[in-house]
Formats: sequence, structure tokens, C-alpha cells
Amino acid sequence: MMDWTDRHCRFLHRQLSRNALLYTEMLTADAVIHGERDRLLGFDPAEHPVALQLGGSNPERLAQAARIGAEFGYDEINLNIGCPSDRVQSGTFGACLMRTPALVGACVAAIRAATHVPVTVKCRLGVDDQDTGPALDALAQAVWTAGADALWVHARKAWLDGLSPRQNRDVPPLDYDRVRRLKQENPNRFIGLNGGLQNVNHALGEMLSGSVSLDGAMFGRAAYHTPQILCEIDGHLDAGLRREPDWPSVIEAMRRYAEAHVHAGGRLSQVTRHMVGLFAGLPGARRWRQILSVEATRPGAGAAVIDAAFAEVRLDPERQAA
Repeated sequence: MMDWTDRHCRFLHRQLSRNALLYTEMLTADAVIHGERDRLLGFDPAEHPVALQLGGSNPERLAQAARIGAEFGYDEINLNIGCPSDRVQSGTFGACLMRTPALVGACVAAIRAATHVPVTVKCRLGVDDQDTGPALDALAQAVWTAGADALWVHARKAWLDGLSPRQNRDVPPLDYDRVRRLKQENPNRFIGLNGGLQNVNHALGEMLSGSVSLDGAMFGRAAYHTPQILCEIDGHLDAGLRREPDWPSVIEAMRRYAEAHVHAGGRLSQVTRHMVGLFAGLPGARRWRQILSVEATRPGAGAAVIDAAFAEVRLDPERQAA
């Protein structure tokens, strides 16, 4: 989710879910160590609980980056060894590390020794021509031996030779059964499912299918393009929480947030680009998208653009009053 789940996206998502654990976009260890830390790592306190996702293959640098992230207040450090982008291939990290479980274990152990927060790993089933049976088993045992608290598995292979990063999101077939087998063989380990999950009911069906239940579900693009999923999550975690968003309150919170961001020198579009998909399926959603896509990008655009766009949306009054 590089370039997607930035701080503005996460603030929006927190308005829709009180309890979902949010993840940053993947940041390389070197960027954290040498980059503009406030810009890269800063986040609003409202985002908690929020995890910092790191990329890299040098245990010492990952440990240093994790320590910096923990000092910034992140609730979890996640090592991404599932990303198949060109950037990670050229840097020999991300999904490339599926081939070197011992190195991954060393990275996890270094992060574990450097921080006091939970340390987790996100991986694929394997890469290229690897057999996903021994490949995933070896990776899982390496990270657990090193002290990882959880393993999130994107239930696809990554094909680094022959498929583009975009194709790697959809072309390799999903194999949820392989993840379930890993859980059956490791019932006392936290194993979460990722990849191709379309909504909460779909995720629950895959998590609970079989003799042993998986421990969690991670949404990526589905939650970004259909953020109402986040509202459903709270309803499943706590039946007493609303499952329909209070849209006026969400928009008011985003308006105040955007106003402060613009006042601090930012651009309105940096916030509103994450809001475009909010009202899919409701009357006025097209005008909402048009106004945000055009007016929010103009020089000097302010939070009043959000008001104008929201005025075009026709909410169902019965659902809002429920």
C-alpha cells in the first residue's frame, strides 16, 4: 500500500473504525534512519492503534529503524516480506526475502531485541518456482523462532520473474487452504489472512472455514476503495458499536483535519484524494467525486470544498437515524 495508507488516509480510516489496527505504508529502514522523520513517521494520536511497516534486509538497520518507530509511539512494528514491487526487487528486500528465511529470522530477532512493542511479519506463500509447502513452513518457523508475535500471510505467491507488481496483486491464484494448513500445524501461533478479501463476511468465512480458525484478517485495497468495510469491522468486534457511519460527524472531523493541514502549509488534495470513494452507491456520489477530484486540486483550495462536495450527497435519513 505504498503511497496509499499515509497519515491522511489513516486519519480518515480511524473515523470509520475505533478498533481496527491501521498500518502505515511500507517505509524502508534507510528512509526512516536518514529521511525526514517527522514527515515520514509523524501521525495524529487519533490513529492509535497503528503499526509501522518496515522494509529492508539489514538486521542492524532494521533494528535502528524499529527503535525510532517505537520512540515515535507506534503500537507495532511489522516487517514486510511480501511486497513484489520493482523497488523492493532492486533493493533485495520485500518478497525477495522469502528465499532467505534465515536472514528474515535474523532481521526479526534484531527488531525484537531493539523494541518493546509487538513485532509481526507479513509474507507471501512463496516466490516464483518455490514449492509453497516447504517455503512457507521454513519462513514461518524462522520468524517464530526469532520471536515474532504474529504472521500475516498474503495467500498468493509473488512472481518476481514474469509478472509486474500490478499483476502480482491479482494474477497468482489465491490459496487460502495453504494458510489454513499452516494454522492447523501451528495452532498456538497467531496467523492472519490477507489477499483478495472483499468484505467482512468474506473474511470471516475464510477465517472460520476448516477445523482450526485463523486469528485475523487484513484488508488492503478493498478497505481503501470501499472504506465502509471499516465500519463493519467494529460491528463484528463489538455488537454494541454502530455499523453504519455517522457521515456528518465523519465529514466534520475530516473538514477540521483538512483545514489544519492546509493552515500548516499542506495541500487540500493530499487529504481529499483518500476520500473520493466514501459514498459509492449513494445518490450524489458522482458529484462528490467530481468536486473533490477537480476543485480540491486547485491552488489555494480550502476545506470549504469538502462542504460543497458533501452538500451534493443524498444520505438515507432512516439509516443515519438508526
